[in-house]
Amino acid sequence: MEESLNANELAHTIVDLIVGKKAANVVLLDMREVTLLADYYVLCDGASKRQIDAVADELLEKLKKAGSQRAIVEGNAESGWMLVDFGSVIVHIFSPEKRAYYQLEELWKDAPIVVKIM
Repeated sequence: MEESLNANELAHTIVDLIVGKKAANVVLLDMREVTLLADYYVLCDGASKRQIDAVADELLEKLKKAGSQRAIVEGNAESGWMLVDFGSVIVHIFSPEKRAYYQLEELWKDAPIVVKIM
C-alpha cells in the first residue's frame, strides 16, 4: 500500500479525478481557517444522477488504490447531493439545482478559493 496522501495532495488529486469525469463548476476551498471539520472542501456539479454516481465511484475506486483512508459517503444521486468524506477533504457532488439552492460557497465565503474550474 502506498503512503497516504497529505491533505493538499489529496485535495488536488480529487479535483483532477472530478475534472476527468467531466463534472462542472469545480471549486476547491481551503477550510483550515474556517472550520475544524476538514482542511479542504471540494464542490462540483454533476449534470445527471448517473454522472453524480460516476464521480463518487471514481473517487472511491481511485483513491482506495492510492492508499487513501476509507471514505464515508452520505446522500445519493437521487437526492441531488452526495457527500464523500475523506477526513481531511470533504467532497460535495451536487445537481445544479441543489447547489443553487444550498449556496455553500456563500456559506463558506470566508474560505480562500484554491482552484476554480468552470
